[in-house]
Amino acid sequence: MTSSSPPAPASQHPPKPLRPLRRLTARGRDEAHRVATPLELFFDLCFVVAIAQAGVELVHAVAAGHAGEGVLNYAMQFFAIWWAWMNFTWFSSAYDNDDVLYRVVTLVQIAGVLVLAAGISRAFTEHDYLVVWLGYVIMRLAMAAQWLRAARWAHGAERTMALRYAGGVLLCMVGWLGLVVLPVHARAWVFLVMAIAEMCVPLYAEKAYTTSWHPHHIAERYGLFTIIVLGETIAAATAAVKSAVAEHDALSELLPIAAGGLLIVFSAWWIYFVVPIHGHLRSNRESFLWGYGHYLIFASAASIGAGIEVAVEEAVGKAHISTTAASAAVTVPTALYLLTVWALHSRHFKVGLAQQLVLPVTALLVVCCTFLGDWAVPAAGIVSALAVAAGTALTSRAAGRERPAEATAAAS
Repeated sequence: MTSSSPPAPASQHPPKPLRPLRRLTARGRDEAHRVATPLELFFDLCFVVAIAQAGVELVHAVAAGHAGEGVLNYAMQFFAIWWAWMNFTWFSSAYDNDDVLYRVVTLVQIAGVLVLAAGISRAFTEHDYLVVWLGYVIMRLAMAAQWLRAARWAHGAERTMALRYAGGVLLCMVGWLGLVVLPVHARAWVFLVMAIAEMCVPLYAEKAYTTSWHPHHIAERYGLFTIIVLGETIAAATAAVKSAVAEHDALSELLPIAAGGLLIVFSAWWIYFVVPIHGHLRSNRESFLWGYGHYLIFASAASIGAGIEVAVEEAVGKAHISTTAASAAVTVPTALYLLTVWALHSRHFKVGLAQQLVLPVTALLVVCCTFLGDWAVPAAGIVSALAVAAGTALTSRAAGRERPAEATAAAS
């Protein structure tokens, strides 16, 4: 009989259960193994519900020939969703203590975005922003409460920073009331002024003290949200193709669009995640620009799915626009996505002119695909996939050159 190792002794000191209510104090920026929590993932999923509603209304507006008005409304709704998401993301990276009160306040923010989502349709069709504003108020009141709670346990410059955040959030919330009470023609200006005011709040609040956000955690949170948005894009496009096939039996017309759209989304995922961006996020100077710029990344990624739906509706004769306009609904957001990912992400890791030019040139070629008629979307998909192949080949070639150089240096 062979002897077996004795079982490991039970821990003499089992972990103590955490109290339901704890101090909301800053976490360390150098924490090891910091990852997204289940609550944060649930938060992201619920916010994408609102993005999906905005995408549906964008499809209706563009397909009906009201692209300009639809894009403006979409930009306004998307900003409210994105800004509330971003504020929570950076706050939770610095102050998440995961106690009962923190969870409840976060769930209130989720309820707020669902209220906002319920009002998106009326905001698009009737220019009635009351429900959207109420949802935004719920989210922002909850965010202000989180900052006030953080201020309670903070001291000195940190406390001043938290109070500035809370005050700025509350003041901007009042300013957004202009979307409800002012005439329709003035609301675009209200949006512009208030969007700038909102984005100035973090710059003012953190003027003397920087929150202890975690670079790896922030990069992961943005990456996960990008995945969810791209997943929603695939789901919306699949539903559109399924509906069109069932109603019009136009599989031959829709297969190229579906294949091209799939190549675009696959390429969008590959291009975003090919580089580890957390090493670039060292201070507020880099991180603010990177974080704010994701408004364009998220909005364009979600718009790609809406554009594919428009292209499907045009292919089966349901959209009241030209083939070129329907193609532009896909190619323009795709090109915008490629450019913004390059500007915020990829260019920091590209070596040499050839690598730097891959994404800008691809964006230009994707726009040129707009004028290829029925083959615009599949052509844009092929161009996007070729960009991935070209970038991979150039990176491999550069790595191959580095190995002999490293070997020579080691030998010498």
